[in-house]
Amino acid sequence: MHSNMENIITINVEDRDGTRQEVMVPTDVNLSLMEILKASEYEILATCGGMALCATCHVEVLSGMENLAQAEDQELDMLDTLPDADDNSRLACQLRLTEMNNGLTVKIKGSLQ
Repeated sequence: MHSNMENIITINVEDRDGTRQEVMVPTDVNLSLMEILKASEYEILATCGGMALCATCHVEVLSGMENLAQAEDQELDMLDTLPDADDNSRLACQLRLTEMNNGLTVKIKGSLQ
């Protein structure tokens, strides 16, 4: 009998104020990181609904970037418009997490307006 823990990973989320906590993420429901953060009651506007058009779900990947899928052109174009984006920036709405992403650490950067 398999335990459900096989489909759960733990990621570390740093809020805008520097508070860091672990978030349990089910990997079998295909939620984006943005949806997971919203479900964990982080304040993320996600104005565009996950279409990589608004950048309010901008996160900085502090560790684990090598295990994330590469950014598509649309995401990269959006990140290019952000003054505080760098090589570690991603849009949380474009990240689907798998078992490979256990231990991922992100800092929320997206704006609240």
